[in-house]
Amino acid sequence: MSYLLSKFGVQSLLIEKYPERLAAPKAHALCPRSLEICRQFGLDTTALRKMGTRRKDAYWVNFLTNLSGERIGVLPYERMDIEVMDETPEMIHNVAQPDFEKFIASHLMYDSNVEVRKGVAFVSCRQENGVVTSTLEECHTKHQYTVRSRHVVGCDGAKSQVRNDLGIESEGEDSYETMMTIHFNADLRPVVKDRVGMLHWITDPACSGFIIAYDLSENQVLINNFDPKRHPVGSWNADLARKVVAAAIGHDVPFNVLSYRPWVLSRRVANQYHVGNVLLAGDAAHSFPPTGGLGLNSGIADVHNLAYKIASVHQGRAGQRILESYVEERRQIALVNSGQSVENGKKIFSFLNTLGTAGIEDIEEARGNLHKSIHDPAKQDLIKGQVEGQREHFDNLEIHIGYVYGSKHAPSNASHYTPKLIPGARLPHAWIKLHDPTQIPDFKPVDVSYVEEWSNDEIFARTASTLDLCHFNSFTVVVGSRDDWGRRYEELQDLLRGRHIQVHLYALDADFEFVFEKHRMLFKQGSNMMRGGAILVRPDQHILAIVEPRASAAEILLVLLKHLCML
Repeated sequence: MSYLLSKFGVQSLLIEKYPERLAAPKAHALCPRSLEICRQFGLDTTALRKMGTRRKDAYWVNFLTNLSGERIGVLPYERMDIEVMDETPEMIHNVAQPDFEKFIASHLMYDSNVEVRKGVAFVSCRQENGVVTSTLEECHTKHQYTVRSRHVVGCDGAKSQVRNDLGIESEGEDSYETMMTIHFNADLRPVVKDRVGMLHWITDPACSGFIIAYDLSENQVLINNFDPKRHPVGSWNADLARKVVAAAIGHDVPFNVLSYRPWVLSRRVANQYHVGNVLLAGDAAHSFPPTGGLGLNSGIADVHNLAYKIASVHQGRAGQRILESYVEERRQIALVNSGQSVENGKKIFSFLNTLGTAGIEDIEEARGNLHKSIHDPAKQDLIKGQVEGQREHFDNLEIHIGYVYGSKHAPSNASHYTPKLIPGARLPHAWIKLHDPTQIPDFKPVDVSYVEEWSNDEIFARTASTLDLCHFNSFTVVVGSRDDWGRRYEELQDLLRGRHIQVHLYALDADFEFVFEKHRMLFKQGSNMMRGGAILVRPDQHILAIVEPRASAAEILLVLLKHLCML
């Protein structure tokens, strides 16, 4: 959040309760939308791709008895096929959350707009006359002091003190499933051999769960769905953690357990996202089960939506009421995403039921059921069907880039992404050739050289996206012809004078062309931009309006002012 606000020129104080972040990897998948957001704000996604899991190592999800045992099934992990690049300029990438956090933090080290105070906790706040006075505490000395600010954004996690202080309740539920995250390091390449993958679902009842292979050579996490009746949380120690990891690997290889911590599979969405000038984002606003990798990415999209709105309020181009739209837009997305995460979790436990391991207390009996099931010819079609039924769990493209602000509907299938040229939708990606790249503020070519299947010519053809037309600090008008819009654009600029609202116009004939015919047809058939109309896009790359061909500059100004709550 602080990084994004700084790009707008808004100063912030960033406090962190702990002197250092937890080393356990936690979340791992940066979805296409998160990487698009990183790219829009000048973060080097090529550098990010040099961190984390290589594409060829992350491509699959394996369903196994244990890591060195029998493979029950295999599915692609998310969309890492080349066809997905028709829908986004940034393929999903897997990098451990602490490494991503360090990457962002490195950009704040010399940022004069951001002051970072570690070992400082939020205690409480009060609001008066548009000013928030927060009481903070130095964790080491317990010394308390106050800080005054215009806004506070609580990004302090699922146990948010900001949310608690505001008295905001959450909707949702805990499940009966208790999980143990065990962080360990080992060289697993000799074990997995050619069965590489980002996720390895382990069905052995002694260690059921999944291994996240951040780096097959050294860095892994086992999420163990343990039985608290057999192993109460308080009974866990390093020896038990080692025993569970050893069973999951199933092969005698050296490894070190670095940490283990319990948590409960739960779904929570805050009933309110703000009280006055104090707002919630990320896990403070919503927490999901890890099934689907939606939590971290939802948090990034939260602050993307919120940052330009807060900046617009601070810099006088928007009214305070615009922050209500953050709540209306992002809370609905959280409800959809949390529901999808829960549905994914139910499907995986249904799979375990099919194998005969779920709900069986005796491990040897459950293990016997597992081996009978996977070798029973009569069960093979059922097992294959259950594996196939997990596909949506590991392909959430519609959830990641297809959501529409203002829509109350959950997608019928999380995997089936459909480009949408309607208000509230992210502007669809299309590969374009810029006639003069210097016209695009801060433009840097897209780097798709990590896609090994493409020739140099195919890589060179994909250096700019329609999303690159949308600068984070301005609205964008995309039209078919500058002749149709040149005069109206000049009139709009005159009307905007003194309002601190930037609008850029890009025309198909004068400024860019589509590289591929199918993308040209998408925009031709899905919008009126080639019939004299226009697509008006918000700073966050979501469509604000489809503008009619005869719309005047004054009518466009009205749309902008209404969105900015300046009427």
